Formats: sequence, structure tokens, C-alpha cells
Amino acid sequence: MYGGMRFLVYKGSKSIILSKLVTEPSHSILTQSYDSRLRIDKRRPVNGDGFGVGWYTDAHLGPEPCIFTSTLPAWNCVNLERLAPKTCSPLIFAHVRATTDGALAESNCHPFQHETLMWMHNGNIGSWKYVKRPLAASLADKWYVGVKGGIDSEWAFALFLDLLEKEGVNPSSSPQAGFSPKLLRRAMKKTIAKINEFVKAVPAEHNLAGAETRSLLNFAVTDGHTVVVTRYVSSKTDEAASLYWSSGTDWMEGPMRGQFKMERRDKASDVVLVASEPLTFDQIHNQIVSIKEIKDEFFDVRAQRSLEFAQSKGLVTKGPGGEITTPSRSEMPSREPTPFLAGGDSEQ
Repeated sequence: MYGGMRFLVYKGSKSIILSKLVTEPSHSILTQSYDSRLRIDKRRPVNGDGFGVGWYTDAHLGPEPCIFTSTLPAWNCVNLERLAPKTCSPLIFAHVRATTDGALAESNCHPFQHETLMWMHNGNIGSWKYVKRPLAASLADKWYVGVKGGIDSEWAFALFLDLLEKEGVNPSSSPQAGFSPKLLRRAMKKTIAKINEFVKAVPAEHNLAGAETRSLLNFAVTDGHTVVVTRYVSSKTDEAASLYWSSGTDWMEGPMRGQFKMERRDKASDVVLVASEPLTFDQIHNQIVSIKEIKDEFFDVRAQRSLEFAQSKGLVTKGPGGEITTPSRSEMPSREPTPFLAGGDSEQ
């Protein structure tokens, strides 16, 4: 249920104007909705099947995020152009959608929300039409009936909520400091493991020797305080979908229109950006965020991985210099959790 989506996450110590991320950069997520220069899969050259933006507002308006979605192509939505320069937030999710399946409906547009939690997905769940029934049956009634659309991404969010509740917390609550980073990472790890379990059972249960068992699971979830992002593929031989990240002290506009770069005045990480494609063609620099590996049956740092599967889904991009790239695993040492967490967690 996938054609090639793109997402963007911004988290900063201070608010940023939405247009500085979504509409103004030379390769903003709005531009990514129609510009195919970085797209490898030419069968679906645009991400024009709707978009969504989610952001957190001032505390006096409540802890829940504001969500704006539309089935219009992002490049053709005048309301986005009007809202973006007049909206600011320290935590923003943005997503553009291209699909080969699933209805063109606002209920299928990311980000998805439950109370304070927001969720996005870039990828697909393998053999989804066979996985959907057992996944849905595993959910408590409240999460099952809460699904409004029909795509795998929202059902994955429902699974995350169900597993988060089984960790002993109420996903509908609004803790003053949010849910703990370790808790969100643990629920994310269990969500991925459960999806793998459902997919792995498909060939035997349905007598389908050739069933697709690979899933591309680039997820992003936040409670308004912590962000957890994963770059994951359930394969030892295939690359995951591309994901870029950068951090520094400020996201600055340059002297030329559309030119933005991450400024680094010191070693602080006041701003973190994560995106399926870079927002500008300035060199991407990896800085400090908390990165932890998801160590499961598909984890193998020595494996030689192919681009073919992710490329066939439109999930491999060309880097700023024009080369095909899928950013590799970070070899930076683990650090204490920061408000932003990228990847999975090996802790139990």
C-alpha cells in the first residue's frame, strides 16, 4: 500500500516559522511533492496524493498538536501557502503522500494523531492485505475502532498505541513532561517486532511461498516532548529507505532565496532535523543525537545490502552531489537520551 512518501521532523529549543521548513527551502517538502530530481523510481514521479502538517502550539491552548491535512497536492494548496508563514512551533511533523493503493482521503493523510501523540510512516508493511486481519484482531477495541482510514500506516499507529498501553501507561493521558523516552522507544521496538511476527506468518498460513515478507518501516512518533524516529527494513540483504538527519544551534536562511543551512556555533544540539530527502543541497553533517540500533534477527553490520527493494518503492534518493545514497548506520557512540531520539533501542 505504498507509492513513495516523504516526511520531515523538526525539533528545536525555540519555535520556527513553518514556511522555513515546508515551503521556502530550495528542496522543501512542498517541492519534494512535485520535483522528481532526487527520485529514483520514475513510475510515480510526484508525491501528489495529499499531505499533512502537525505542530504543537502554546501550552495554554492545550497539549494536543494541531493537524492540517488535505487531499490536494501540496504544491496546489493555497491554504498551506497562507498558513505556513504565519505559524510557528518548536516541534513540527510534515508529510507528503504518493500511493498506489488506498483511497485518496484526508483520513489516509499523515500525520496521524491520538491526544498528544503524532505518528508518521514512510514505507510499507509486507503482504499487508494478509497482515491486516491478524493485526486488527490483536488490538483492544478502543484502538481498533479508532482507526479512521484504511492504510497500513495508521494501523501500525493503532498497534503502537495498543502496545504502549500494555506497557502500563494510558496513551490517552497527557503527562506534563510527556511519556519517558525509554518507554516510547520500547513501544516502538515492540511495534516493529509485532509487525515482523505477523508478516513472517503469512507464507505458511496462506500457502504463499512467494509472499513479500520485507517491510520498510521508517516511523516517526512524538508526544510533544520526545521524538522517536526509525530507519528499518526487515531484511538482511536490502537497504532501508533513505533518511537524513542533521543537528546544530540554528536552522538559518542564507543570502540567496531558498538557501538554508544548519548553523553550528558550538557543540550544542538545539535543533534537530530528520527528513526523507535533504531540504537543501548544502552538505549534510551528522551531529549528536541519541542513536541506538534495533538489534533483532535482521541486524547485521557486516551484511552487504542491495538498493533494489527500496528503490522499487521510490524510497531511495540521490544525495546533494547527485549520487544514489541510503545513509548508513551511525558509528557514533551512544549517549544519554536527549529530547530527540533517532533509531531503535537495544535496551530492554
